[in-house]
Amino acid sequence: MRISELSAQTGVTVPTIKYYLREGLLPEGERSAPTQAAYGEKHVERLRVIRALLDAGVSIAETRRVLAALDEPPENAHNLLGMAHAAITPPVDESLDLTEAEALVAGLGWKPGMCDEAVLHAVARALQGLERVGFTVPDAAMKEYLGSMRRIADAEIAGVPEESAEAAVRYVVLGSVLVEPLLLALRRVAQQVSSGERFGAHEH
Repeated sequence: MRISELSAQTGVTVPTIKYYLREGLLPEGERSAPTQAAYGEKHVERLRVIRALLDAGVSIAETRRVLAALDEPPENAHNLLGMAHAAITPPVDESLDLTEAEALVAGLGWKPGMCDEAVLHAVARALQGLERVGFTVPDAAMKEYLGSMRRIADAEIAGVPEESAEAAVRYVVLGSVLVEPLLLALRRVAQQVSSGERFGAHEH
């Protein structure tokens, strides 16, 4: 298909597709003439992945890293998860004290060396934010967070497809990036349902 047809099929404008080509996010089409190229289903699929990542707030640079893993998947499936999280996790902040974060994530089964430093720093950063405003998560709620998060993670990792490295990369990367907004939205709905049941629902 021509670039105009690729645009029509994916909903991505021609100038945007050309930008992705220039940035190396989208592979070149098969040249049929010096100024024309043919595109296929692989390009359609890749454009969907690019749009999903960028729409989720992943930077162009990190999107390029994620796509590189799609093209050359890491040998170790565990490394896929680290790569996926690296795309959406702020960099390590050496000024943070990880002591409290490490004590907390031990409740998830964490042991030294099991996680990328960046995700531990993200936990420490979140705890620091709570401490700054003097908010303490009740023990019962924190215990529920840890138990629920571990069950969610176990279910997600059990679902990683094994038929191909690319399928595993897609599942892990897109699942990490795109499911988090869904989890947050479901939590908010659940809070309102629980609040309505406890305090009485009111019409808005």
